[in-house]
Amino acid sequence: MYEAMVIGASAGGLHALTAILPQLPYDYPLGILIVQHRCRQADNFLVEYLNDRSAVVVKEAEPGEPVLPAHVYLAPAGYHLLVERDKTLSLSIDPPVNYSIPSIDVLFQSAATCYKEQLIGLILTGANSDGSLGLKMIKDYGGFVLVQDPQTAEVDVMPKSAIAMVVVDRVISMDKLGHYLAQCDFKPDLDVNKGVLHE
Repeated sequence: MYEAMVIGASAGGLHALTAILPQLPYDYPLGILIVQHRCRQADNFLVEYLNDRSAVVVKEAEPGEPVLPAHVYLAPAGYHLLVERDKTLSLSIDPPVNYSIPSIDVLFQSAATCYKEQLIGLILTGANSDGSLGLKMIKDYGGFVLVQDPQTAEVDVMPKSAIAMVVVDRVISMDKLGHYLAQCDFKPDLDVNKGVLHE
């Protein structure tokens, strides 16, 4: 049984998250942690925009709070977001990783250590390789890993990097991703490893 999902996005992420989060039901059984690359000076628009359109609660992550089902926690601008071993959140102002703060790898790696096989990782559209190492760590710990089909990404560098590094469980087109996540029927696609990358 999965407990949490981590999502990483960069360029094009606003459109991707807007397509996904509103499809999740109000009683969604997982807590969701998101790193969307944004500049240090970014305001709270992203959180408010997504929360207004979603049945789940979308909020900015705060240190010390627990990860709850049907809640989406976005990394604040200028801070790395991490999950502690007691499944509470923490923030860090350590140097950028992959030129990014917040960094997707930092979140994914801390969440993998905490949740192990009970974690789902998802890489969306983006312009660098941030998140690939973290997604591999999730897979190594027995978690379930997903990647947006690069052909449907606004910027395909990030999903292509993840697919090149990790034996992913599913590669899913943007138009099907929200519905797939809402169903919570997470099973590997055996065809993925045979070169058929489209869900």
